[in-house]
Amino acid sequence: MPDVPTMRELLGDDTPSNWGKWGPDDEVGALNYLDADQVLRGARHIRTGEVFTLQAPMGHPHGDPVFPGRESINRHNVLDESSWDEGREGAPAFPGGLHYADDKAEIFLQGSTQYDALGHVWYDGRIWNGYDARTTVDGLTKASVQPIAERGVAGRGVLIDIARHRGKQWLDKGETFDHHDLQDAARAQGVELGLRDILLIRTGFLSYFYSVPAEEFYADFVEPGLTYSRELVEWFAEQEIPNLVTDTIANEVTRDPVSGVVLPLHCALMRNLGVVLTEIVQLDALAEACAADGRWDFLYTAAPLNVVEGTGSPVNPVVIR
Repeated sequence: MPDVPTMRELLGDDTPSNWGKWGPDDEVGALNYLDADQVLRGARHIRTGEVFTLQAPMGHPHGDPVFPGRESINRHNVLDESSWDEGREGAPAFPGGLHYADDKAEIFLQGSTQYDALGHVWYDGRIWNGYDARTTVDGLTKASVQPIAERGVAGRGVLIDIARHRGKQWLDKGETFDHHDLQDAARAQGVELGLRDILLIRTGFLSYFYSVPAEEFYADFVEPGLTYSRELVEWFAEQEIPNLVTDTIANEVTRDPVSGVVLPLHCALMRNLGVVLTEIVQLDALAEACAADGRWDFLYTAAPLNVVEGTGSPVNPVVIR
């Protein structure tokens, strides 16, 4: 492969940017597009009252889908009925004889369905809105997940089922698509992609994870997904997309097939435009319901955990349609 360009060389000095658009202190980026009117707009797409929760299970017997280098949740009981077995010590003795179960877990905050903080990735020493990347040391003091958690996310969501559009159960490893493919799929589904829509994309790749051994899933690891182009980034900017939600671990094809750069859209969309990224989202049941009645838009809501200085957080998004 030819020499891989730097992120700046790939994106260019004049790449679309929203730095400063919402002031020098902004930490939620394109979520600012989701004002009260957008929340009410989303609510108007509730018709049958069906509720879908979108988090992948944590601690699944098959393992949890995580980016290489991360680990599944490690959960274990601290107290349970066995704690009061004869001869064991340390279980509390409450008046009245109450027993209870308690547990704790060690987790990667981005080890499940999760929201990225806007300060999660960067290049050239600057994170979202121009903050110095040194603000990430020992915790994100700028653009952490906490401002997203405190604000919450709500608006019109639109699901584009690119796997169904291509007649597949799931996309192949490294299979790509762009905004033109999304628009083609939207037309085939009979739904319009509007300004400030929360964009959900189903590739089926999460189903692939649960269907094969981990060794197969992670072999030559490269996910399917959106692929970088200047035109695609400009489209995201023009559509004022606040939040990209997908059923893959990293929202985009892992390695750009043209340049060889890893995860350039994380930088072009999140670091530069402030588009909030949501990953590892379970979309299969929602997609089945949408396909059954031809309604692909709904109220999308989410609130990650309020983690001070966190780089991301688990979340269980709720869709009402």
